[in-house]
Amino acid sequence: MVAAAWLAAAKFVVHTYAKQYLYRRVVRAKLYIDEHFASGLDLKNIADEACFSKFHFMRLFKSMYGKTPHQYLTDVRINRAMEILNNGETVKRAAYAVGFDSVSSFTGLFLRRVGQTPAAFQRNMQARQDEIATRPIKFIPNCFVEKRGWAE
Repeated sequence: MVAAAWLAAAKFVVHTYAKQYLYRRVVRAKLYIDEHFASGLDLKNIADEACFSKFHFMRLFKSMYGKTPHQYLTDVRINRAMEILNNGETVKRAAYAVGFDSVSSFTGLFLRRVGQTPAAFQRNMQARQDEIATRPIKFIPNCFVEKRGWAE
């Protein structure tokens, strides 16, 4: 009886350790994507970083993060491009800085993901910054405005 309980506990520990080990490897690959998103990454490079086959890695990554490694890489690139555009850089510089080979492919993907072109996004963000500078109270939740007694 004691031996059976010990064996069940040992199997649980081994299984838990094995899962944690797999998760760590996938997380390491995700961090690799976060760090090297601007370089020419492909699925083989990323899977090699985690020491998995491409197909096994893709299944594990999707089960953990809800998207494929390529979708995640695209999201990272688009989010970083949004930051770069928000800092006033040109669309061309933003595209090349995040690892795109052409401005037109970057613009098309940006349009599909964000819903507006990079130039329109940049104009809208600049207009928003200008409005924040001139009318900051508009961007503060009304409950805070009323509590503090602020008025325009």
